[in-house]
Amino acid sequence: MASNQLTAILVLVLTLLLQGNNNNVVEAQLTTNFYSTSCPNLLSTVQSAVKSAVNSEARMGASILRLFFHDCFVNGCDGSILLDDTSSFTGEQNAAPNRNSARGFNVIDNIKSAVEKACPGVVSCADILAIAARDSVVVLGGPNWNVKVGRRDARTASQAAANSNIPAPTSSLSQLISSFSAVGLSTRDMVALSGAHTIGQSRCTNFRARIYNETNINAAFATTRQRTCPRATGSGDGNLAPLDVTTAASFDNNYFKNLMTQRGLLHSDQVLFNGGSTDSIVRGYSNNPSSFNSDFAAAMIKMGDISPLTGSSGEIRKVCGRTN
Repeated sequence: MASNQLTAILVLVLTLLLQGNNNNVVEAQLTTNFYSTSCPNLLSTVQSAVKSAVNSEARMGASILRLFFHDCFVNGCDGSILLDDTSSFTGEQNAAPNRNSARGFNVIDNIKSAVEKACPGVVSCADILAIAARDSVVVLGGPNWNVKVGRRDARTASQAAANSNIPAPTSSLSQLISSFSAVGLSTRDMVALSGAHTIGQSRCTNFRARIYNETNINAAFATTRQRTCPRATGSGDGNLAPLDVTTAASFDNNYFKNLMTQRGLLHSDQVLFNGGSTDSIVRGYSNNPSSFNSDFAAAMIKMGDISPLTGSSGEIRKVCGRTN
């Protein structure tokens, strides 16, 4: 009798353990066809909205891509950056890396509205942002990749985590490597993803110290940037300059070519080619655009896998700026 009871208990425990493991596997898995039946027009809906937004303002492509990056680096790709502040938490939008610089929220909101009309309550804001980031790259001439989806949206956000986890424009090479490693991304992933700076612009306050104080910078390039970025803090802080001085609105490998001639705009750009361990990767990407494109696409997929909320975790927000 006791033996039978013990056997039954062991079988029950083993069954529960196996179910738990299976659930974890299922919950942690994103797929490229998650919405193929529940929202079949999702991809075309997002694509047309992104095309329209980027055609209206080329910089918007870089802004949406940056939103995704800043979302994933703070507690995973969970749409938390899209949440407005509430009485119960201070969100990420006013954290130092995002204040006065994160933009494109209105584009994501517009896409969400269109998706909600087609498939109400089905698609997460986190997934919309992931797809929109890919489409932004494609519309500017960059590589395509199959976006894995199935994420759910966070119910909270963390300004403190945004301040500590998002790499700063003043980062050293070792700090960049550590920041990316902390979320499971390799040094090569880091250099490839830094290539996102082939599009978009940065504010004077982010590169002022580099153009006035650093020596590993092309003199003519520094002089040009100084014309619209005064030395005095507080003067022209919001003035913009292209991160890629050659082709600011095209997704290509000129960013890496610029680094090799000491024309990286941010300190965190130029450290990638400054006599350190990543010089060879930069050189490779500057010589081989297809290598950069394929590595960038692979790194974006990898970044999209950072700690997603799946299964019964989180929620599907009706509006991206607030929880349900």
